[in-house]
Amino acid sequence: MQKKIKNKIKLASGFTLIETLFGISIFILIVILLTLFSRNVWIYNSFVAGGLADTNAGRQVLKTLTSEIRTASTANTGAYTISLATATAFTFYSDIDNDGLKEKVRYFLSETSLQKGTTKPTGSPLTYNPANETISTLIDKLANSVLFEYYDRNYDGNTAPLSSPVNIPDIRLVKVTIVLDKDPNRSPTPMTFSTQVSIRNLKDNL
Repeated sequence: MQKKIKNKIKLASGFTLIETLFGISIFILIVILLTLFSRNVWIYNSFVAGGLADTNAGRQVLKTLTSEIRTASTANTGAYTISLATATAFTFYSDIDNDGLKEKVRYFLSETSLQKGTTKPTGSPLTYNPANETISTLIDKLANSVLFEYYDRNYDGNTAPLSSPVNIPDIRLVKVTIVLDKDPNRSPTPMTFSTQVSIRNLKDNL
């Protein structure tokens, strides 16, 4: 009788140990699954946040560019409205701070960054001294090598851009394209922002 009781205790103890191990295994599995889920949520949120930040940055840059290019006009020195027009750089004169003086504004691609140079006219008579240029970085991680395309008075929405080198006096409209790709090896995919800007003071087809 005593031997049977001992056997029952052993069986009971063994069954309890198996249950314990099984419970621990389930707990560990749940912890792993929760960790993976949390990691995926964090990665997804970072992608979404990064995408929203890129979208806001791209839109803001285009908004500024559009406003400044649209109001471009003859420099205070009498220089022509547009100073330089290439695929990666565009220089023009515009009163971007509404102080009555036309700044020399230079947008250009530097490696993978879009930068802006601003030179205020100084002296008497007024001149644009390159040493006074202030340069700032507007946006990083650009994936495109063609930022600017130019069109003449015949542009109808389907016309090909002016060929390079561009004859500056022919320019009436500027197309700006920005392609952002923060990390080519990770999502989200590159985002493209584009706008077309007519230069008011050069319009001759009204």
